[in-house]
Amino acid sequence: MITSAQNPKIQAVRELLSRPRARREAGAFVIEGVRLAEEAVDSGWPVQQGFFSEEVSSRGQALVQRLIEKGAPIEQISTSLAQSLADTESSQGLLLILEDHHLPLPETLDFVVVVDAIRDPGNLGALLRTAWAAAAQAVLLAPTTTDPFAPKVLRAAMGAHFHLPILNLDWPALRTLLKERPHPLPVYLAEANDGAALWQVDFRLPSALVIGGEAEGPGPEARQFADHLVHIPMPGQSESLNAAAAAAVLLFEVVRQRQL
Repeated sequence: MITSAQNPKIQAVRELLSRPRARREAGAFVIEGVRLAEEAVDSGWPVQQGFFSEEVSSRGQALVQRLIEKGAPIEQISTSLAQSLADTESSQGLLLILEDHHLPLPETLDFVVVVDAIRDPGNLGALLRTAWAAAAQAVLLAPTTTDPFAPKVLRAAMGAHFHLPILNLDWPALRTLLKERPHPLPVYLAEANDGAALWQVDFRLPSALVIGGEAEGPGPEARQFADHLVHIPMPGQSESLNAAAAAAVLLFEVVRQRQL
């Protein structure tokens, strides 16, 4: 059992939890909790290392046993260490270091979300969860968007990372992927009070939706990238919705139209 906070494996976990650069350099990230770990294991995501403590639930113990049977390196840590590593108030007694493994994009794209400069981890995680629920094919993250593998993003996304291609791309790469292809995707930029109302757009056709950041909305690169503007009519007094809420409304308008 590992009991020392100075253990190199524990220090590595702390680095991965706290520093985006450490995650990029290691090509790995950390998830916490039984439900998220189940999603990762059930999806076949590569596990580099696992840690559990005695307070793990019976459901968590069963998952630990599955990992051991798969040959994954699993170690027990003390309760105090598990609590010190937890990103939540109380530890569930289970952490996994996962490989930064990206799911492949479909060959044919017709329903893609582009995220521009969303910096709030909870908002990004909720958006990813919504995109997964709406069966978007991918979420493409433009520069200055927060790290999708940060602990708060992972927790808010509730397993979306293990089912949805999520890629960090610069604007030239986004243009190549979405516009310089045999059948370019029309790009719709969500704007607070400009463009067509969302139900006036024919989302039955292939399309990409750009969702801008919480504070300042879409940046200049996103505006240049867009072919069309679309807005959510709001009869109330609010100026705008937050990014995750706006994404949910737009994405499920796409779902609604495609089920007609």
